[in-house]
Amino acid sequence: MKNTLLTFILLVATTFSFGQSSSFKSGEYLKFQVSYGFINAGIATLELKETTYNGKKVFHAKGNGYTTGVSKAFFKVKDDYQSYFDLKTGQPYRFIRNINEGGYTRNQEGFVNYNNNTVLVKDHKNKNEHTYNVHSEIQDVISAFYNLRNHPKLNNIKNGETIEIDMFFDDEIFKFKLKFMGYEKIKTKFGTVNAMKFRPYVMSGRVFKEQESLTMWISNDENRIPLRIQASLLVGSLKADLIQYKHLKTNLKVIK
Repeated sequence: MKNTLLTFILLVATTFSFGQSSSFKSGEYLKFQVSYGFINAGIATLELKETTYNGKKVFHAKGNGYTTGVSKAFFKVKDDYQSYFDLKTGQPYRFIRNINEGGYTRNQEGFVNYNNNTVLVKDHKNKNEHTYNVHSEIQDVISAFYNLRNHPKLNNIKNGETIEIDMFFDDEIFKFKLKFMGYEKIKTKFGTVNAMKFRPYVMSGRVFKEQESLTMWISNDENRIPLRIQASLLVGSLKADLIQYKHLKTNLKVIK
C-alpha cells in the first residue's frame, strides 16, 4: 500500500459495527491540519450527509486531502475518497478512490453486491474492471472510519486489547487492527479533552519505521472523533490535529 499520512487520516481518522445508537449524524464535518515537522503540509476533511442510493437510505461520506503552501512544490497531494453506506447496518454499497499522491494516481469506483458477496471495481484510469470475492461484513476505507466509531467494544475496552475489521483496499481484503493504549488528557485547539489512545498497525519499511509507528487519539465521549494523529516516518514525522468541526452528535466535552 502506498500512502501518505493524508491517506491514513482518511483510513483511521481511514479508521470505531453499527447499533441502536450512533456516534455521528448527517451534517458532521471534521477538518484536520497536517504538519511535517514545523511545516504546515496539508489539510484533510471528512463530511457526512444523508441521502438515498438505489432506493435505500444511506450516508454519503466524503474524505478529501490536499497539500498546501510550499509542500505542493515538492510533493503534491490531492485525494478524494467517498463511500455510500447503509444508514442502519453500515454496509457499504459504493466507494470511490480518486487520488494523486506525488504522481502516484488511482481512479477507482467499487460496487458491492451482497447477493453474491462480490465487489466490482471499475478502474477508470486503466479503463478496465475486475470482480473480487468479499463477505457481508467488509468495509471500505471511509465506511470503516464511521463503522469503528460505533464499535461496542469501545465502551469497555482494556489496555492492550485490539479491535479488528476486514477492509477492502487496493483490490484486496486486509485486516485493519487497532490496539488500545489507555486514556489520556490532550490539549487541543478547543481546550483539554479526555481521549482514548490507539495504535493502528501499519506496514513497515516503505513509509513507516515499524508496524507501531502510527498513534491516534479519539475523544472519550459519545462522538468518538479523532483529535490527533502522529506518525513516525522513515524520514521525519507527521502530525494531524483537528482544527474545526461542525454538527457533532453531541457537544465535544472540553475539560478546561
